Amino acid sequence: MRVVKIFAFFLVATLTGINAFAQKHAPLPHGMVYGTKPNTTAMLPAYRVEATMGKRARISVTIRGKVLKVTQPKGGWFEIDAGKGKIIKAHFKNYAVTLPVDLKGRIVIVEGVAQKQFIADDMQHLAGDTVIGKKQHHVNANPKQRLSFEVTGLMVDK
Repeated sequence: MRVVKIFAFFLVATLTGINAFAQKHAPLPHGMVYGTKPNTTAMLPAYRVEATMGKRARISVTIRGKVLKVTQPKGGWFEIDAGKGKIIKAHFKNYAVTLPVDLKGRIVIVEGVAQKQFIADDMQHLAGDTVIGKKQHHVNANPKQRLSFEVTGLMVDK
């Protein structure tokens, strides 16, 4: 009787472990949604977002692009390839969203607000200085990361 209990215990433990392993490493299915489902009627490729913005600082848009990496799963922080070596830093508006790290390399459809990085290059940060040149600030902005994206919804496409 005792041997049967021990065997049953090991059988249940093994099956539970296999099930947990399979769930953790299962591929993300096409159409998986995080946040709200994105509206795909006027979708842009990620490499065209900056050109579409023109001189506007912010636009609401749906984009399609490849996830380069998930930088922080909790809160949904990730990077999207914007073409020509550029990167769009994206994060969810709702911090309760948790993204899987397996999203790296997948094509996603993302809806939200794209915003250009503000750089005070017209010396406005020196307004009010009495001695010109005393407080010279040097802004070293990364030209590869000019856009940030606040995501309301993400859907796995491929």
